[in-house]
Amino acid sequence: MTTPNIFDDYTKSYNEILRENTSFFSEDDTYFAKYKIDIVRKNITRPVSRILEYGCGIGRNIHLLKSAFPQAAILGSDISNESLKLAREQNPDVEFFQEMDAKKSIEPFDLIFVAGVIHHIPVNERASAMQTLFNRLSPTGQLMIFEHNPYNPLTRKIVRDCPYDKDAVLLAPSELKRLLHQAGFVAIQNSYCLFFPPRLSKLLSLEAYLGWLPLGGQYWTRAHRMIF
Repeated sequence: MTTPNIFDDYTKSYNEILRENTSFFSEDDTYFAKYKIDIVRKNITRPVSRILEYGCGIGRNIHLLKSAFPQAAILGSDISNESLKLAREQNPDVEFFQEMDAKKSIEPFDLIFVAGVIHHIPVNERASAMQTLFNRLSPTGQLMIFEHNPYNPLTRKIVRDCPYDKDAVLLAPSELKRLLHQAGFVAIQNSYCLFFPPRLSKLLSLEAYLGWLPLGGQYWTRAHRMIF
């Protein structure tokens, strides 16, 4: 992650832009964060004592991670200094650090959470970013990555129209899996998600059976460093 200016420019308006671009799906702009954390909570069954949100932005997910894993120490990192300032203001009890300043050794994490970040990383820098994640994960830790689904035409339109996605290059699950494998990860679970808006609550239970279908708005991958 080496292009912080995009999110530095949109730090104060991030929530408003997100709300405008996704209101057709849910009027509650926090829905997407809650949705992801619920998936993480359901799929991480091993004890977790240290969590990193890589690319935490303004810290929208931090309090949800704290609620889901109340016993864990949570850290956030990002390349955007302006975003981190706001994250620190809203989460004074959480440690944040800027990726470009992360020169010292960092204690390994049991869970690394990455939501909507990889498509912002320049293509030629993604392998290095994956290696960084690999190096920070504990031997039995798990990595959860959420990304936009490039096969969904509505998702592509949202990304195309969003000001802070102007640098985005979407990647398919197969591309993410390749990057993970090159870094030394084993991808153990892949699933498409975000099929139905919350107003169709009676259909939400079906999403658990549709993970194979490449029509969801996003997808997620769970990976680890070794088979256990």
